[in-house]
Amino acid sequence: MSALTHRYDFVLFFDVQNGNPNGDPDAGNMPRIDPETGHGIVTDVCLKRKVRNYVELAKEGATGFRIYVQEKAVLNERNAEAYTALNLKPEAKKLPKKEEDARAVTRWMCDNFYDIRTFGAVMSTEVNCGQVRGPVQFTFARSEEAIVPAEVSITRMAVTNMKDRDNERTMGRKFIVPYGLYRVEGFISAPLAEKTGFSEADVELLWESLINMFEHDHSAARSKMSSRKLFVFKHEKRMGNAPAQTLFDLVQCQRVTEGPARSFADYRLCLLDRCPEGVTVQEKL
Repeated sequence: MSALTHRYDFVLFFDVQNGNPNGDPDAGNMPRIDPETGHGIVTDVCLKRKVRNYVELAKEGATGFRIYVQEKAVLNERNAEAYTALNLKPEAKKLPKKEEDARAVTRWMCDNFYDIRTFGAVMSTEVNCGQVRGPVQFTFARSEEAIVPAEVSITRMAVTNMKDRDNERTMGRKFIVPYGLYRVEGFISAPLAEKTGFSEADVELLWESLINMFEHDHSAARSKMSSRKLFVFKHEKRMGNAPAQTLFDLVQCQRVTEGPARSFADYRLCLLDRCPEGVTVQEKL
């Protein structure tokens, strides 16, 4: 796989209709909200999880595309795989004494796990494989307008125990966002990619994941979420040709209807035609 020689920045718009994009467990799973502005929030961790899930489904354990952070994974066991593959004996909480061996176990983890070479990982646990700073980072996603979550009552027809069979139905509740268009911004560092082995092929898989990550994530809580538009800025220089914020400011979201927004058609996305020299932009979706 070819090494990454360009810096990238990107802006992704996605929306939710009658769903909960990212529940807050400290608030009864209510959609996350900026308490001062009322704008909806989706954490970077939530979005990275969806990228991991998509890659896991798309690659099905292919060599070099395993996922390190996944449900019920025992991380020390995964770290130990590197030592076994390199015929090294791990010492509790310590990296190998030889510098080349220490680099080798960290490199093995990057080569085999897509999310490590993409997002980085802290692997300095009982079986120590070091720490990796990932070249790909996301901001929190934020809705374009304030959202007003709705609370919906639900009932359950079945019961758990025989003694409850003749009792009234169990009542419950769920929160939804009637509609929200969210914007997330991201960064890819070429110098950090060189250290983890994150390649041009990995970048293409990332774009594929961002476009399709909601297609296999539908559930009762997220029944209708969709990626709507992805703007990718590519720099000629590995260190970049312009500040990321200068590029992000070129992407504009305009409201084209009045009243509460209830669909993507209520907005227009546009790109200002004044990209800095040395930067090209591509619109996906």
